[in-house]
Amino acid sequence: MSVSAMPDDDAVREALRQVDDPEVGMNIVDLGLVYLVEVGERSIRVEMTMTTAACPMADMIVDNAREAIASVAPSGTAIDVDLVWEPPWTPDKMTGIARDHFGW
Repeated sequence: MSVSAMPDDDAVREALRQVDDPEVGMNIVDLGLVYLVEVGERSIRVEMTMTTAACPMADMIVDNAREAIASVAPSGTAIDVDLVWEPPWTPDKMTGIARDHFGW
C-alpha cells in the first residue's frame, strides 16, 4: 500500500502503538516512552526513551518504531527516531491503559 499524504501526529502515535517493549509486553505509547512527535512537510521526528538506559532491547525497539512510522508515511519521508534520556522515564508517564495492565 502506498501512502501519499503525510500523517498527522495522532496517526504517527497510533502507528507507534503497534510497537511493543517485549520485556514488559506493552506498546511504547501507552508505556509513556514517546515524548515528542513532529511531522514536517517531508519529515517525521520522534523523541522517545526507554524505561531504563540499560534496556537490552533499545535498538530493536527504535528500529521497530522507525518501521511503524514508515508504514504510515509517504515513500521518501525522512524518519528520525531519537533516543533521549531527559527527562528520565518514570511510571507516572504511563497511560491509564498501561496502569490497568500492570495492576497499578
